[in-house]
Amino acid sequence: MHPFAEYINPYLAELLAQINMDKTFSRGEGCYLYDSGGRRYLDLISSYGALPFGYNPPEIWDAIQAIRDSSEPSFVQPSYLNAAGELARRLVELAPPGLTRVTFTNSGAEAAEAAIKLCRAATSRRRILAAKNSFHGKTLGALSATGKESYQKVFGAPVEGFDFVPYGDAFAVNDLFARRGEEYAAFILEPIQGEGGIVVPSPGYLSEVRELCTRYGVLLVLDEIQSGLGRTGKMFACEEEGVVPDVMLLAKALGGGLVPIGAVMSSEQAYTEDFATKHSSTFAGNTLACRVGVATLDLLTRDSEALINRVKENGAILKQGLTMLRDRYPEVVRSIRGRGLMLGIEFGITRDTFPGSLIGVMAEQELLSPVISSYLLNTEGLRVAPTLNGSDVIRVEPPLIISREQCEQALDGITRAMEILAKGNTAYLLSHLVAGESAPVSNGDASTPREKGTAPVNVSRRERPVLSSDPQEGRFAFLVHPVNLQNYPEFDESLAVFSETQLADLAGRWNGLVEPFVLSETRVVSPTGATAFGEFIAVPRTADQLLNGTRREVLAVLKQAVGLARDRGAQIVGLGAYTSVVSRGGRDLLGEGVAITTGNSYTVVSAVEAVLSSLARLGISPFDVTLSVVGATGSIGRATAILLSEYFPRLILIGNPRRPEKSRSRLQGVAAAVCKHLVAEMCSGRTFKPGSIGERIKSLAGIPPADAGDDVYMEIAMRLEAAGGSMVLTTDADRYLRLSDVVVTATSSLADLVNPRNVQFGAVVLDLSRPSNVSREVRDARPDVLVIDGGVVALPGLPSLGWNFGFEQGLAYACMSETIMLGLEHHYEHVSIGGDLDIDHILYTRRLAEKHGFRLADLRSFDRPLTQEEWEKVVAARNVSVGATIRA
Repeated sequence: MHPFAEYINPYLAELLAQINMDKTFSRGEGCYLYDSGGRRYLDLISSYGALPFGYNPPEIWDAIQAIRDSSEPSFVQPSYLNAAGELARRLVELAPPGLTRVTFTNSGAEAAEAAIKLCRAATSRRRILAAKNSFHGKTLGALSATGKESYQKVFGAPVEGFDFVPYGDAFAVNDLFARRGEEYAAFILEPIQGEGGIVVPSPGYLSEVRELCTRYGVLLVLDEIQSGLGRTGKMFACEEEGVVPDVMLLAKALGGGLVPIGAVMSSEQAYTEDFATKHSSTFAGNTLACRVGVATLDLLTRDSEALINRVKENGAILKQGLTMLRDRYPEVVRSIRGRGLMLGIEFGITRDTFPGSLIGVMAEQELLSPVISSYLLNTEGLRVAPTLNGSDVIRVEPPLIISREQCEQALDGITRAMEILAKGNTAYLLSHLVAGESAPVSNGDASTPREKGTAPVNVSRRERPVLSSDPQEGRFAFLVHPVNLQNYPEFDESLAVFSETQLADLAGRWNGLVEPFVLSETRVVSPTGATAFGEFIAVPRTADQLLNGTRREVLAVLKQAVGLARDRGAQIVGLGAYTSVVSRGGRDLLGEGVAITTGNSYTVVSAVEAVLSSLARLGISPFDVTLSVVGATGSIGRATAILLSEYFPRLILIGNPRRPEKSRSRLQGVAAAVCKHLVAEMCSGRTFKPGSIGERIKSLAGIPPADAGDDVYMEIAMRLEAAGGSMVLTTDADRYLRLSDVVVTATSSLADLVNPRNVQFGAVVLDLSRPSNVSREVRDARPDVLVIDGGVVALPGLPSLGWNFGFEQGLAYACMSETIMLGLEHHYEHVSIGGDLDIDHILYTRRLAEKHGFRLADLRSFDRPLTQEEWEKVVAARNVSVGATIRA
């Protein structure tokens, strides 16, 4: 492990590693960095403006060497400081008129802290006004003036006395000062917001603010830490409007790219004796930093500020080239911002303009700009970075010494990135992240970007439904997740070029970065006139990651998903696929402030209907065949076994072979529940055919009283098993599947439990498991076996779900359907929770389905509709004699 990751910041190290930005640089020279392998990178960050002359500028090293040669002392407070005095004089000569006092600090944040103290001392006022979306540093006072709550909250900032107004809005400043101007010591402001996204205010804004501050006796503090000292094509950005502040902050570039130093420049009126005698810093004004500062000013002012003039020229070249990209790709780039070499590319990508693409999701999750930065670094050899507050903005802030040729190099690489984004080619954008063999990724014809809003086949091409204001409309949400790696290219078609290994690598990186998000929306209309609006919430974890992740991490992401659904207005949340399994059938999510359902009850209803209808279509009576339920101890398998026991004379309950003793105990419980259900049916007057399990119970033990205890039914179940013929409890799936005419699989296993070698000739297999428990080999090797995908339902009116989940429009999983039904009914209670589903609620969902027009979908097999031709092939294969099949 690298010492940075082990001893400094493991959290940042992990993030950098996830997006392949965990470089180690061994050499820096001018505008270029070199990694440990010798690769060269053009640096367009310049440490956020702190490298005005690039890496290791010889003139700055010469200044440092001169200190060593002269033996000039560094820390000699309190005394007259020669180097500090000289640097202060030079700054006063360069600064806007009236800034005659200089207080040195060790950083920009320290400069902001000192300015707050200085202004409070000068005015005897305590309140500080700042702009929203601003950035002034991360020490407590500077952070309190930083208009970004996400940076403040955990540290108890802002402390008392800080207020914020929208940046660029002089009317808001006037309104506040007119009411409370006498309370404010200072208004701290960036001439151009840097970390806020390279935001340039409208012309005249700074002048208006200057006038308002003067009128109300508020000191104007201009933070030029990033924009000052030549960065914008002028020595100071405020010179663009000729504005003179009361206080000006400098840092970053003042250190020449080698040492930290900051400065607070102030007017004589703002600088008081109290501040002068009560504020100090051990290291501020040290000889080394100040001599470097003098050398920095020498370079900036040399030849009549020739370097700053070149900044203006090269900045114009870069901005013109970037503006042309904006005009060429308006669906990708919203705006180009900034002045000089303080530029920002604002991206305009959204989920609406890039549906069915991870690019759109990354934009929504504020991950796109880091990923683009990673692409540019790893593929194009360009080092850029997002702005801290402006998550959709990438800064282009190279050293001031960048050449025209280097500007062209930067534009070439950025152009290729824009072409990739315009094509919606996620695979090409992410190809540098995947492990193993190189992916055959191409960006296609980059000259023809994809049509705005064009969606891949899995995304419904229709207007997204809008939430109604009707209070009678039901509200639901449903959690989904990628069950396997192939779900990724199903969502984003460009990823189909990646191998399983590469998809696994990508999923490992992606899932650790992305939070749950809204995948799609739908509105379902019942024949009764009732409507329900729902959202499908994507949980960015595969089945394997949910099953094998730590319980704490898994539940955290599920609770985050449920919280997203709740906060967006859902009144009931359904749990899809493994979100139910890993939350113990929803029990771990019952305290999240919204009703929860697994949807398993209607899954059971649909399973029973699918089995019976398939047998009827084949002309087979269930009373003549043997049924096995694989996963009989799970909630769906258990309830399915109970309800189907009414129709079959022989029932094989198959449990988990990895824990045979525990499985045996749980299987006995299921068998007892089967007996209890059949007895209850007989007590209600129902009769069963001779040879049925119900009749066997009656002949063995008679009908026990309705209030008989569970121990009575356990004894009946054990007697049935011992008598043989009616019920088998086992964990040996291979052996007993060969004896089963009908098989229902309902497990959370990722394995292919049913294969061509262990399934009986002519068997009917209903697969409720996701991912499937039936090997794909069965389809080709065993044409006599009918495999039915269970739990697929046709919704009333066949509405679009926004995402097809592998189905034709209007089809959904039964668990989704139950959630929708409950939304239509406004049945906002926890239901279908845990391992023992309530039979009464299962039957209730059957009645709801009839009421609202939900029905079993046409038969499907191996994730696609079962055509008439395929059905006839199965029937023909089943008519072949068993002996002939074995010989074949």
